[in-house]
Amino acid sequence: MPSDATEATTVQDAATTAPAAPPHDRRGQLIRLLAVVIGLTAAITLMLCAFGLPSANGGPHHVPLGVTGPRSAVEPLRDQLPDDAWDVTVYSGPEALTRAVEDRDAMGGLAIGPDGVTVHTATAGGQQVTGAITGLGDALAERQHLPVTVRDVVPLPEDDPRGAGLASAALPMVFGGILPAVVLLQLFPGHAGLRLRLAGVLAFVLAAGAAVTAVLQFGIGTLDGNFWITSLGLGLGMAALAVPFLGLESLFGYAGLGAGSAVMMFLGNPLSGLATGPHWLPDGWSTLGQLLPPGASGSLLRASALFDGKGAADPLLVLIVWVVAGLTLMLVADRRHKGRAALPR
Repeated sequence: MPSDATEATTVQDAATTAPAAPPHDRRGQLIRLLAVVIGLTAAITLMLCAFGLPSANGGPHHVPLGVTGPRSAVEPLRDQLPDDAWDVTVYSGPEALTRAVEDRDAMGGLAIGPDGVTVHTATAGGQQVTGAITGLGDALAERQHLPVTVRDVVPLPEDDPRGAGLASAALPMVFGGILPAVVLLQLFPGHAGLRLRLAGVLAFVLAAGAAVTAVLQFGIGTLDGNFWITSLGLGLGMAALAVPFLGLESLFGYAGLGAGSAVMMFLGNPLSGLATGPHWLPDGWSTLGQLLPPGASGSLLRASALFDGKGAADPLLVLIVWVVAGLTLMLVADRRHKGRAALPR
């Protein structure tokens, strides 16, 4: 029977004489490692750019601004304001300007009169824009040596005057579309679970929409509209993410799901304008953000919960289009599966 020392020597000899990895294999491993490092570095850099650049270049961009007052005061003001920052519309009087702000035809405005300058704002539409319009009014009143009064036509609720709840809702709304798709794919995989996954997503978005609305409206005090209408709108926003994710996975596999999630996380979330309002984002970026579900969902949330539904038509249409697109992808995947199943084996 061999001793322990003999066995150890045999093992050591075997390890010593084991063939080393060919040089080309080591070179391939190094290349793969380098590719992974470069890819991850690029992903982090793109994430920083996606979240940082829109904020760094933020400011008023084609903000609808109403003005009213004597022509001798209105016309010079209209000529002085930068065209790329303000879209100026002249109204017949303070009452017409107030209606325009309430109807979201204007984000705010300046009413110039002999007794001073009245700044009409809508904090519910975005605090940064409100601050910029207030700054315009202060500067105008200082130049003309007039008193200034600020009137918040559509304020945020008293329980959340800074709109913290709106800013905090952006990420949960995105994850509300990603998480159900991922979890349901694990529980009900394959083509056989396609309809169950869709049913699960629809049930989830209804429940999650009500839960998120309850927290924002009754817990934080951010929202002030009809609870059920707002919750259905939030649910539709989540469905506009989750249903296309299911469609992408059913047609292209996990690669499609991953690509869709990355786009919504890196583009949809930072370009949603939920915290600032879309007019504070750079031109082009704001338009793209409103065409993606997070931005459209945020605009629908503002409209339904803070503006009595005014301005809800466009984001509602965008979200419906995304849901229909997701259902179309699922239908194509279902037809393709049935076509393959009908082929002779």
